[in-house]
Amino acid sequence: MLKQQIAADLEKAFSQYGFAEPSVSQLKDACHVSLRTLYKYYASKEQMIAAALEHRHQRYLQLLLEGNSEQGLESVLNVFDKLGQWMQECAPNGCMSSNAIAAFPDNQEIRQAVTRHKLDVMELLSEKSQQPQFATSLLLIHEGISNSWTVLGEQSLVSAKQLATALLNGEVQ
Repeated sequence: MLKQQIAADLEKAFSQYGFAEPSVSQLKDACHVSLRTLYKYYASKEQMIAAALEHRHQRYLQLLLEGNSEQGLESVLNVFDKLGQWMQECAPNGCMSSNAIAAFPDNQEIRQAVTRHKLDVMELLSEKSQQPQFATSLLLIHEGISNSWTVLGEQSLVSAKQLATALLNGEVQ
């Protein structure tokens, strides 16, 4: 239980401060634990980042599935609306996964956490759309929202929903 709470606190700290700024001492304070306890669960800053990404991944998937039991276009649009909500409420500095890869491009543990996240989102979009041939395209649209949100805000969501609608209705290939 403490390990999960630390991961949740790490997620908040990295989301707020990024990956370069917070020292391990600052992360310890953000988690309200001793340095010894922090290192007991996560032996390096990179492991702390991977744990934060995993925690965030679980929270994000839970949000996307919440109240979204339907299938097809409406379900995909619902996923994108949830992403817009997520960006407003939880991602003040853009996509945390993309930021993590940018900060630690050679760390395999972080890369694996990000890869798993992206592939799971793609699988969810495939299932929700019921058109698996468009899974990659839907992921690219999803990523377009999360990566352009800090510049375009709500307009990225509006445009993405228009593109997804055209794609799933067979208006574009």
